[in-house]
Amino acid sequence: MTFQIAIVLYPGMTVLDAIGPYEVLRMIPDSELRFVSNEVGPIVSDSGVLALGATHTFAETPAPDLVLVGGSEAATTEAMANRELIDWLRAVHPSTQWTTSVCSGALILAAADILRGHPATTHWAAQSALAAFGAESRPHDRIVHSGKIVTAAGVSAGIDLGLWLVGRIAGEQVAQMTQLYIEYDPHPPFDTGHPDKAPAEIMRKARLEMTKRAATPRLPVDLATTFWRLTLNRMRERAAAKR
Repeated sequence: MTFQIAIVLYPGMTVLDAIGPYEVLRMIPDSELRFVSNEVGPIVSDSGVLALGATHTFAETPAPDLVLVGGSEAATTEAMANRELIDWLRAVHPSTQWTTSVCSGALILAAADILRGHPATTHWAAQSALAAFGAESRPHDRIVHSGKIVTAAGVSAGIDLGLWLVGRIAGEQVAQMTQLYIEYDPHPPFDTGHPDKAPAEIMRKARLEMTKRAATPRLPVDLATTFWRLTLNRMRERAAAKR
């Protein structure tokens, strides 16, 4: 039986959040991999230059076995307010084997009310937002596993997430061979990849730069819309339960 993997694409997303896991997950035997979005076609990333191609729509992918949602520098909140995406996540999550995220993609899962009551991680700059959606932030963990929900920290952690998932789905030997195939043996020239390790001045400058790059006038509107929809959905669910 084919194991269907759906990697979510949306305008302004960070490419490595999707491509890192893709290079690993495509090694799962008997798997079918889809890039899913509102429409089939090119989806321009946060660089404004590089595009990825959506192969299927959300409507064409009603029952994936694994869902992966990546993050973005500036477009995460727009994705959180993408009603078709959020409704699709809410619809498919009950039947997935794994529902996963990389970086600020965790906030998109949170906007679909999937992380409420679960521990989770995301990019270090977005950790504080998790609590607003009822999730327990785990800022020191690179991968957080809670039942079938698995969240990974920022950007490059998607490769680690992919290997972890391959180990669970296809076995550790396949995961180890996959790691060898892609020669994933990182030896970074600097040891500043996490706030626990970065000098204070580097942290200060990084925060300023990220704030500048993520600036978007739609941010307050999108967050308000997201919280409104979450509240409305909960009210409707409570009303339906009383009938």
